[in-house]
Order: sequence, then structure tokens, then C-alpha cells
Amino acid sequence: MRTVTLLCASSALAGLAACSTQTAYLSAQGWQRQQCFRIDDAQQRQRCLKSASTSYEDYQRESGTIRPKP
Repeated sequence: MRTVTLLCASSALAGLAACSTQTAYLSAQGWQRQQCFRIDDAQQRQRCLKSASTSYEDYQRESGTIRPKP
């Protein structure tokens, strides 16, 4: 019984860590978008916004955190 409880708790913590990482990414992304709107030059602002609109899944793929499915 204790092993089952430990496994359940470990699974729950792993799930929370993944959510926390994604939440942190989305929070930082929102901050970056706010900073983009402070840029006066329209072209630079658009480049900044494009960079700040990368989805979490694309970010993971580009950073090598996850590998694409074959």
C-alpha cells in the first residue's frame, strides 16, 4: 500500500512540475509581449511579437527538450 501511495505522489509531482514549467514559460512570454509593445519601430515590434508568440510545444521542440515523434 505504501508503494502505491508513493508512486501516486511521484506521478502527481511530475505532473505539477510540467505544469509549472509551462506556466512559467507562458508568464515570461506575456512579459516579453508587453516589452515588445514598448518598441517604437513597427518592424522591430513585429519581429519581437513574432518571437514572443512561439507556442510552448514549439519552444520545447526547438530547444531540444522534447523530440518530434517519428
